[in-house]
Amino acid sequence: MSTTTDTLDIVVNGEPRRVPGPATLADLLAHLALDPRGVVVEHNRRIVRRPDLGSTALAAGDAVELVHFVGGG
Repeated sequence: MSTTTDTLDIVVNGEPRRVPGPATLADLLAHLALDPRGVVVEHNRRIVRRPDLGSTALAAGDAVELVHFVGGG
């Protein structure tokens, strides 16, 4: 049995990026080693709530903006 992994060409924070597909936003965060609790995700100019990251599919050409929370004190 052969397994084929497709890739998706998307834009993340203004930079072209190729990621394994099919994928959701949660998959993208895992691929980038980002904790969803510390990131705000905008997908095609729409903020995506954390509970919806696993059900929001990525498609070729999508634009994703990731904003990281930075703690300090």
